[in-house]
Amino acid sequence: MERDWLTAGWKMLLVRGVIGIVFGILAIAWPVSTAITLALLWGFWALTDGIGALVQAFRPEARGSRVLLVALGVIALVAAFFAITSPGMTATTLTWILGIWLIVRGVFELAGAFSSNHVMPRWLLVLSAALSILLGILFAANPGAGAVGIAVVLGVTALIWGAAFITAGLAVRRAVQQA
Repeated sequence: MERDWLTAGWKMLLVRGVIGIVFGILAIAWPVSTAITLALLWGFWALTDGIGALVQAFRPEARGSRVLLVALGVIALVAAFFAITSPGMTATTLTWILGIWLIVRGVFELAGAFSSNHVMPRWLLVLSAALSILLGILFAANPGAGAVGIAVVLGVTALIWGAAFITAGLAVRRAVQQA
């Protein structure tokens, strides 16, 4: 039984690795299309989330939280509408929001670096804060390029994961053949 599981396992690892590499190559080759596709996917997720919140709001057990669930559902549906009808603007907006979040996070990291006792060296916390603030400024200042950059980083990550899955699949295959 174990041999059958490992045999199927190495094949699936190889398939996952090949899919990761293909996705990575496509994301790097067409980063704008990747960013737009991710915005569309987020839009469809927001659509299902909004519908789910509205359905949940009208269930009998949602008495006290009904207004909150309706509000969340409507906000999600509005966000989904904009994401699906204008994915390029959505990708840019999400990158801008990410930039602001990174700046705020960096400021809090910087404040934390100079407060109370830390196990981590202070210089490392300051470096992390500076990187968050710098990346946040870059994203907020040019969100279009930031969205493309995120797509390229996603592509490179997919290439690395794909190679790791292929390597693991071949190692498992080798182990199965030797057993």
